[in-house]
Amino acid sequence: MNIHEFQGKSLLKSYNVDIQEGFVAETSEQAVAAAEKLQKESGSSFFVIKAQIHAGGRGKGGGVKLAKSVDEAGRIAGQILGMQLITPQTGPEGKKVNKVLVAEDVYYKGESEPKEFYISMLLNRNTGRYIFMYSTEGGMSIEDVAENTPHLIFTEEIDPGIGVQPFQTRNIAFNLGLSGVAFKNMQKFLTGVYKTFTGVDAQLLEINPVLKTSDSRILAVDCKLVLDDNALYRHPELAVMRDINEEDPVEVEAGNHNLNFVKLDGNVGCMVNGAGLAMATMDIIKLSGGSPANFLDVGGGANAKTVEAGFRIILKDPAVKAILINIFGGIVRCDRVANGVVEAYKSIGEIKVPVIVRLQGTNAVEAKKIIDNSGLSVFSAISFSDAASLITQVLN
Repeated sequence: MNIHEFQGKSLLKSYNVDIQEGFVAETSEQAVAAAEKLQKESGSSFFVIKAQIHAGGRGKGGGVKLAKSVDEAGRIAGQILGMQLITPQTGPEGKKVNKVLVAEDVYYKGESEPKEFYISMLLNRNTGRYIFMYSTEGGMSIEDVAENTPHLIFTEEIDPGIGVQPFQTRNIAFNLGLSGVAFKNMQKFLTGVYKTFTGVDAQLLEINPVLKTSDSRILAVDCKLVLDDNALYRHPELAVMRDINEEDPVEVEAGNHNLNFVKLDGNVGCMVNGAGLAMATMDIIKLSGGSPANFLDVGGGANAKTVEAGFRIILKDPAVKAILINIFGGIVRCDRVANGVVEAYKSIGEIKVPVIVRLQGTNAVEAKKIIDNSGLSVFSAISFSDAASLITQVLN
């Protein structure tokens, strides 16, 4: 589950990680109030207005701007709020900005020049260990750094059984070129980042940039935090951070019906049970001259209601020219799915695209009889090759 920058920073702060302070606003008036509060609490006279969407590269799209006064903070917030922000990670359709973060200016002058770093934490699945990935090239796309200057990316693996050790935080701080007070502050910062990552059951924690201020403070200026959906039952206080306005509404609807759905850009809708079978089904569609319009796994408990919900979700996509239902009856019985198809037709009404049904496994014979005797305009397939041939036929 993705959360917003301001939410990620609040979690970092709860684990004693120093952050760039700020307040979220949904209107220009709230932005002015946030700027006034920051000015009073931190003495900041400049403010950074940052669009809060689940995508990176916001600055490149005009979603991060500097305000040099309280009034200007309100004006800039008003310009960003409601805009359709397009970044390299949103796609051409962009995302609507419903919130902004009004943050303090931390690039003030002092004893030394501010310096930006990149720090992230994730799980190395090959070794079963956590890994710190870090670089001296903060504020830049880490993908560009990896491509152009890979020698500037460092890693430090951590055994989850013993946690991050002092020698490891010292090693990271040394590789980042720090010394003195900044060196010690970075060690404290990294320990807090590790505690945050493990404490909230994160899949990814990325801070870009991490800032060494001119007076040697170490701050999280940005935060991308991805939580493990499978661990949210342990964190009800984190589950409420979900912002469904940032998610595909069709995927949200699918989740409400306990369907695993991912929108793709093809022309053949898929309804399958099991992720492995779904991948094989998408391969068959490609080999048959089509392109999968979605990934839709109805799971092992498919019934008439879930099948109907699957139909409705697939049919919301105007690009769909055919639907392939490919079910292997192991946990779920094929006759139950067949009845679901019939009931879906009755409930939805006329389905104008051709539907191909392949049912194999438990009660497959009974299921075929149900489909054949239903009077519905449905193509029945027995094998994968039959389904592939029918896809080619209906698309041409």
